[in-house]
Amino acid sequence: MVIRCAWATSDPLYLDYHDHEWGRPVHGDDKIYERVTLEAFQSGLAWITILRKRENFRQAFDGFVIEKVAAYTEKDVERLMADAGIVRNRAKIDAAIANARAALELPEGLDALVWKYAQPDAPVRASMAEIPASTEASKALAKDLKKNGFRFVGPTTAYALMQAIGLVDDHIEGCVARSS
Repeated sequence: MVIRCAWATSDPLYLDYHDHEWGRPVHGDDKIYERVTLEAFQSGLAWITILRKRENFRQAFDGFVIEKVAAYTEKDVERLMADAGIVRNRAKIDAAIANARAALELPEGLDALVWKYAQPDAPVRASMAEIPASTEASKALAKDLKKNGFRFVGPTTAYALMQAIGLVDDHIEGCVARSS
């Protein structure tokens, strides 16, 4: 019998994401910016909603190339607000653009800033119920991102990002996708 994290068994899209992406290390400023943006858009919604719209998001946001999104104007905001293929939330769209601009200003880059908070020695959890919504590291990451001009990056969103890009391995004990 194959063991997986409980959230990954309800939909084939979840299963694929869980087995091939979630918790795997992601590097590169644009790739991390994409994940920051998608996690912010997920706030208040089910992750499956974002997964189903991810390709639309990639097209709408020019592949999440930071320099391109940072140059967006009000005309781009109007285009995004009219795009039924993404989540049309003005505050989140504005945050995505502001975050791209903030990422450009990071002397060490977004990858270096985020990966300072990696938790390679995080405890192995026996069940999803043991996984916290936030940690001291996610609180510190959220604070650092906010200090640098990022929006929609509270401790819970920061922890979801940490899980998604491999800063912490929260696959449960025995999970087929667990790295160790």
